[in-house]
Amino acid sequence: MTVAPANGGTSQPEVGGGTGPEKLLSPVLSAFWDDERSWTLETYRRHDGYEGLRKALAMSPDDVIGFVKDAGLRGRGGAGFPTGMKWQFIPQGDNKPHYLVVNADESEPGTCKDIPLLFANPHALIEGMVIACHAIRSQHAFIYLRGETVPVLRRLHEAVREAYAAGYLGRNILGSGLDLDITVHAGAGAYICGEETALLDSLEGRRGQPRLRPPFPAVAGLYACPTVVNNVESIASVPAILHRGKDWFRSMGSEKSPGFTLYSLSGHVAGPGQYEAPLGITLRQLLDMSGGMRPGHRLKFWTPGGSSTPMFTDEHLDVPLDYEAVAAAGSMLGTKALQCFDETTCVVRAVTRWTEFYAHESCGKCTPCREGTYWLVQLLRDIEAGKGRRSDIDKLADIADNINGKSFCALGDGAAAPIFSSLKYFRAEYEQHVTGKGCPFDPAASTLWADGPRHSPLEANA
Repeated sequence: MTVAPANGGTSQPEVGGGTGPEKLLSPVLSAFWDDERSWTLETYRRHDGYEGLRKALAMSPDDVIGFVKDAGLRGRGGAGFPTGMKWQFIPQGDNKPHYLVVNADESEPGTCKDIPLLFANPHALIEGMVIACHAIRSQHAFIYLRGETVPVLRRLHEAVREAYAAGYLGRNILGSGLDLDITVHAGAGAYICGEETALLDSLEGRRGQPRLRPPFPAVAGLYACPTVVNNVESIASVPAILHRGKDWFRSMGSEKSPGFTLYSLSGHVAGPGQYEAPLGITLRQLLDMSGGMRPGHRLKFWTPGGSSTPMFTDEHLDVPLDYEAVAAAGSMLGTKALQCFDETTCVVRAVTRWTEFYAHESCGKCTPCREGTYWLVQLLRDIEAGKGRRSDIDKLADIADNINGKSFCALGDGAAAPIFSSLKYFRAEYEQHVTGKGCPFDPAASTLWADGPRHSPLEANA
């Protein structure tokens, strides 16, 4: 992947040169991913590593929270909630331990930003965690990692070891009086554990299922103590903000969605990968710099934030990819997982695969999700195979409506989103499956599943 400074300006060296579309990118977290041994403490220090921590430790905890709030950093895990405000919710003077938990259980279909970040630059997360723990007055933090990513687990353990040896973790960090321990925990591969309260239950040794709220984690989270749960990218972005300043951060992105972020481009594109750019860039611009769709094909539909966000079509190529603009266009920015599908892809088949995933990963705690996703799968399989009836299409929408907003957590909403949006834009394709008694698309014409599931953007969970 080619990276170059953002228009807002960074101190990172330009790669590629020229005045092309790559000038829109802003390498911060990914600035030295291609360096030899980029994951080591030595490389991280060479790129101003732990300088943000030194500045943070010279500030009071409340000042650090205020600094992050003023910078406008929003959660990069999907919801976009202001990070500094989440830290501020932690009660003070309660005589209870406070905990920071980093959600690294990345498993949304199409999402693949946190795992590459941890693999190439784990110290950005560790430095951000120390700053966050100083801000919320915590002495113990946890990283909940997706357990299948064993190479990343090993990198994280080694980075934590290096940080302890260098005095960035442990007792009296850099002479500040701050004590902090970090525990790396490997999950068992349950999608539901990406939901913050299910993650906390799993971390405590129980079955991962969402908790009833209130109380919220900020009041009674891990071990019934005040807890902040943040995404990997959210925390890893904090050191650069402290080091370079909130005005620098706000010089990128939009007024309500400032800063830089990682966009994961996958599917039928010529140059899939991670593109770090200011919030507000468009898919058209990202495709321009990545080589466009695969040669000889055109964009048919795409997701702005993974499979749980309502899909877009080629009509939405110029929608600014920030929280407000994407919501105004009828979807959600989510995890910025831009899955792009060309005209060879059967929408019904794609939605069926997504729905099968959600039915499989439902924890079964609530009836709308447990039963609703099962029946969605049965209807979709019949329609895809040419066994469906016209009434089944309306029944799909009805069942999705009975799930949406009525399930215990957001998994049900995520399962309903591709149903609603695909029927909105491609209802004729569903009807074609019914009237034609089968799928009109030739699976061999699409690379989506031709080489096995590991090449499918629908299953790019790593």
